Amino acid sequence: MTHTARRIGRTLALVLPVVMVLSGTLAVTRVQWSGQDTETQLLTAASETVAKQAKARAPHDVLRDKLLLELREKDPGVALTSLQRTVEGRPSLARHCMSIAKALGKAAVDQYGPTRAHRFSRPVCDTSFASGVAQFS
Repeated sequence: MTHTARRIGRTLALVLPVVMVLSGTLAVTRVQWSGQDTETQLLTAASETVAKQAKARAPHDVLRDKLLLELREKDPGVALTSLQRTVEGRPSLARHCMSIAKALGKAAVDQYGPTRAHRFSRPVCDTSFASGVAQFS
């Protein structure tokens, strides 16, 4: 019986410190030492660059680029109609409507000239298209 107790004691003396060190190490790696989210801490330099590029392409930027392409391929009237329908369908883009319409006005002046670009004006986004045409004429 004494021999069995000694074997158990020796085994615990060897195994217990190893278990305690490992569990302590794992516990320390799970603690958030900074106030940041753990996902943010795990980002590498490459993934941070990808995240910045993804944030740079906000929905209103994508919409503006799509409408500018539509303006070049068709005409400003079609682009303005698409802008109005998109803003009606996605009200979150309404706050960017004026800047997009002004960009369309500038592109129309560049492509058609100020006189012809004014012919496409309509009351989309508080006549920001006309304002853009006038500003860049």
